[in-house]
Amino acid sequence: VQLQASGGGLVQAGGSLRLSCAASGSISSINAMGWYRQAPGKQRELVADMASGGRTNYADSVKGRFTISRDNAKKMVYLQMNSLKPEDTAVYFCNYRNTFGSNWGQGTQVTVSS
Repeated sequence: VQLQASGGGLVQAGGSLRLSCAASGSISSINAMGWYRQAPGKQRELVADMASGGRTNYADSVKGRFTISRDNAKKMVYLQMNSLKPEDTAVYFCNYRNTFGSNWGQGTQVTVSS
């Protein structure tokens, strides 16, 4: 599975961005797709993911501000980010995983200015 992320950019605090990730290749029926981020000097962390059955999981720091969604027919996953804060600044990575392993897309930079 190949993943192509897009939608990052520079935004002022309080603003919004929408990230998109397109998957190509064979997608298993049971899987999860989501977003991770990595800020300079920090470990990569989960932002949000969504199982193929619809269950979602969010980091506490983004609950109520970010929303993950999927379009399984289009093999797409989205991350709507509202009320962005400077601490959301990071490289955001799309992730796909199933019972056999995990795939990563290239990162997309999100920068939130104060």
